Amino acid sequence: MRASKDIADLIAIMDRLRRPQDGCPWDLEQTFLSIAPYTIEEAYEVADAVERGDMVDLREELGDLLLQVVFHAQMAREQSLFDFGDVVEAICAKLVRRHPHIFGEARDLTPDQVKDVWGEIKRQEKAARAAARASAGVPAEPSDGALSGVPAGMAALTRAVKLQEKAAKVGFDWSDPRLVLAKIREECDELEQELDAGRPEALADEIGDLLFAVANLARHAETDAEAALRGTNAKFERRFRHIESRLSEQGTTPAGSTLAEMDALWDEAKRIERGHKG
Repeated sequence: MRASKDIADLIAIMDRLRRPQDGCPWDLEQTFLSIAPYTIEEAYEVADAVERGDMVDLREELGDLLLQVVFHAQMAREQSLFDFGDVVEAICAKLVRRHPHIFGEARDLTPDQVKDVWGEIKRQEKAARAAARASAGVPAEPSDGALSGVPAGMAALTRAVKLQEKAAKVGFDWSDPRLVLAKIREECDELEQELDAGRPEALADEIGDLLFAVANLARHAETDAEAALRGTNAKFERRFRHIESRLSEQGTTPAGSTLAEMDALWDEAKRIERGHKG
């Protein structure tokens, strides 16, 4: 099949891969549940390409993410649920509906007013969706409480921040970042107690509490927790590669070195980075 810029070709290829009589065995055995992890993974790879500023890679990763949309739509079409056109129609309608200041009569809104309008429209959409689900005999969505609407499959760190943001909207929040920092110290003390006690399940619980508190501090500091951790991951990779490189020059490897030797090279990597920043 020739290369094309037409989305119809991508849909046709996916249809061919899922053809029961002679399609791809791997593609044919997939379900919504089995494909969902790949969808999440591709979204992260898009974010990674953006973070690195690699536009060549970004084009490739956006294509992989688009394939995930087409894959889900194909499986839905096979079950007579909806198809790719319905997906496009739904998002187009939503964009027009949520931008009345562009496509409707509302004009000259401030960014805060746009946010308020967006929130009100989302509430209306949720009510309409609940009514549609009821009329179709589909089970109701989870409780409409203050914390509803945060997907369980979201990355845990990001989900923690989203839950905290929703709780904050109804007044359940710290008033000062230093109070959050005090909570982190408290969680560290509790974690130390569990380390001494040697209770694995309680230890895991306290580690979760600590991570949740750190995510809360990032939110109060107006810092993207995921981005901050990605930056630290990249820094760790960079410094550890420096260790590997320097040890290779010495004819050895991390496995053949002591922790003290690797620590010294870690500190060397830090000094080099600081020198570049200076």
